[in-house]
Amino acid sequence: MVILQLKRGSESEFLYDTNVNEETNTVIRDLIAIFNGRLKIQRICYEIEELAEHGTMLPSEMIGLTDEQIEELKLKDIWADKCIPSGGFNFNKDPLGRRNGQQPNEAMQNVLKKAMDDAKGLVDKKLVKAGKPLTLKSVEEALNILRGAVTIVYPMQLPPHDTIRMEFTNMEDLSGTQASKDVIEPSKAQLWFAGRQILNGKRLSEFLGNNNKTKVVVKLNQLSEGTPGREPVISEQVRRQMMAEAYRRQEELKIS
Repeated sequence: MVILQLKRGSESEFLYDTNVNEETNTVIRDLIAIFNGRLKIQRICYEIEELAEHGTMLPSEMIGLTDEQIEELKLKDIWADKCIPSGGFNFNKDPLGRRNGQQPNEAMQNVLKKAMDDAKGLVDKKLVKAGKPLTLKSVEEALNILRGAVTIVYPMQLPPHDTIRMEFTNMEDLSGTQASKDVIEPSKAQLWFAGRQILNGKRLSEFLGNNNKTKVVVKLNQLSEGTPGREPVISEQVRRQMMAEAYRRQEELKIS
């Protein structure tokens, strides 16, 4: 099997195990799904951290308002009484004014925190150094862990407008956010190897050769970003070793 080390810019994201005879359409589709799936997991974990601290999300018309403004406008969070965490809650006001302050108890916080740790571990970038490829199955497993933990803490489900619930149902609206810039749109995605774009409708072997026991670096970007920079012929570590050796040799010549 050939191992693809996927990079976005100069940073390694994950390893992907495939075959040089695989269709490029399938490979590109899977790489995009894994890449975007990892981003989804990161977004959900961020929101679950907020959920564990400050409870469910307020309705959009209440977000960012002060208590006085909410009272003056006679607004009410009708989901506050419907979505109470298992075991009750303590009040912990959200300084950002996004969530209702109904913090789950310590036991339920621990359920959420453990799920986040487990989910992050399944898709961690450290897997690249460990030589462990990432699969769509791992991404889905991580999402299921997060979904299961939220269901334990909120068996009645989160409010339909809560970002976490919207992420789980793929109804999230990322427009106008930094997150929207990070996501790779499949219709605009490009995969590159050694300065050459890997095109759809081909076999990987047409771009990587027929050696099925190798590891190569491929880069993912979008149409508007142009051709990504090529990988250096030698690694930074080897370059430093060569410079050190050259300096040592220079010093030896001075002495002689």
